[in-house]
Amino acid sequence: MQHDIVTVERFYTDQAEAFGLKLMAGAKGLKRIIREPTVNRPGLVLSGFTRYFANKRVQVVGNAEAYFLKSLTQEERTKRYEMLFSYKIPCVVFSRNLRPDKLFLKIAEQADVPIFQCGLVTMKFINLATLALEIMFAPRSTEMGSMVDILGVGVIIRGESGIGKSESVLALIERGYSLVADDITKVTLMDGRDVIGTSAELTRNHMEVRGIGIINVVAMFGVKAIRSEKGVDLVITLKAWNDVQDVDRLGIEQEFVKILGVDVPHITIPVRPGRDLARLIEVAAFQTKLKLSGYNPAKELNDRLIARMAESNKL
Repeated sequence: MQHDIVTVERFYTDQAEAFGLKLMAGAKGLKRIIREPTVNRPGLVLSGFTRYFANKRVQVVGNAEAYFLKSLTQEERTKRYEMLFSYKIPCVVFSRNLRPDKLFLKIAEQADVPIFQCGLVTMKFINLATLALEIMFAPRSTEMGSMVDILGVGVIIRGESGIGKSESVLALIERGYSLVADDITKVTLMDGRDVIGTSAELTRNHMEVRGIGIINVVAMFGVKAIRSEKGVDLVITLKAWNDVQDVDRLGIEQEFVKILGVDVPHITIPVRPGRDLARLIEVAAFQTKLKLSGYNPAKELNDRLIARMAESNKL
């Protein structure tokens, strides 16, 4: 599991187009680190209250702060600006296309604090920036295996090289399901409980098929054959038939694997010539979907058997 360092430069590069960010000063400070995944309005510190200041966050200046600053004399403004920039703040964003005065830009430049202008209204910027930062701060890792969306069930398919992963994935795509990632799945933990799978941007839309090479899934099967991201609901491990010692033939005992600290249902499918792996993976996904809805056929059968045995004992 890794936590990426989120710099102002990364935030700016990733979100400049979406938020309409324009860099106005402090370019030397783009390597500053944003340490908390949320946004703060520095109104209180600008008014002189410094007992508590969330200075590790992106700072946003809206109409309220801008009008307050205009009401101050130049001498007072200078003191407030110097106080603000005495803290190690990552950056300041002026929303609503508000323009900081020359004094603000001058002191920011001296302190190497990046200043941005943004056209969004203040609350919209705060909401969107907080969501973007939460994604950027989310724990992430990689899982060796391909991922497919089967009727809303996100399935990572694992197994040793040559076991039949690519052939199974290709057969599933031919049946109308969507490829999320080929061979390596990037996973991110959202809200501390949801594992989201995706592929590397560079290899998206492509997959490798042993003996054929690289194929373009979109060109061959259409845009519906690709999904950019999906929650991970099930992990399937393909294993050679002789390597699987004990198989739970009823499926009562649910196995789990941990991904980014979250328990994800796991199924091992024994592989031998003649088995339709794609069909088995498809059925495993359907079974998981039923279990997620609260229905477990193995438990139902087990309960019926116990009930029948109890009746027999009464006779």
